[in-house]
Amino acid sequence: MTRTQRAAARTASAIFAAAIAAAAFIHVPVPVSPVPVVIQNLLAVLAGLVLGPRYGSLAVALFLAAGALGAPVFSGGRGGWAVMLGPSGGYLAGYLAGAFVAGLVARIGRRSMVRSVLASMAGFTVVYLFGVGRLALLPGSDLHKAIVGGVLPFLAADSLKAAAGAAASFALEPFAASLFGFRRIVRPDGGSERDEASPASGGIR
Repeated sequence: MTRTQRAAARTASAIFAAAIAAAAFIHVPVPVSPVPVVIQNLLAVLAGLVLGPRYGSLAVALFLAAGALGAPVFSGGRGGWAVMLGPSGGYLAGYLAGAFVAGLVARIGRRSMVRSVLASMAGFTVVYLFGVGRLALLPGSDLHKAIVGGVLPFLAADSLKAAAGAAASFALEPFAASLFGFRRIVRPDGGSERDEASPASGGIR
């Protein structure tokens, strides 16, 4: 990965962070859950799918850092540690982990729509794991209540978002590979290895 490509990837991370933040005001309250329907989870997972685990995670980390400092970037225009430690906090942490996992899965193996779908689903699943884990720890809650309030109301919408993220990332991958120098490494026997940003990068980007 050249210096120019690294700069481009970092700039893309900042753009994704800004997009996730801008989506804070797009949310729909859910009566049976303390967590609203948002598109920020889609953008977080998409950052990982398009930018890979490192720079996708960087995008979400920038978004979370802004929120931690009090910027109104969380759903509903909220910000601060009170939100991060509240009912939505698990999902916010899940954005970071979900971006990393989605990017990692997307960069392993041959390029295919199936791979993109699996990567997107993996990212959303991780977000759910973190979110439900936090909800289950709320006073008076348990795992069953957390699943009922934190998973079931969102499955239909998030399934559509996962499909949209997969389709978008599959379409954008050739552009991202050209702009950022991402390369998919596939063994001659049809197996796969981890993606690298360039022959000299020494790791996943």
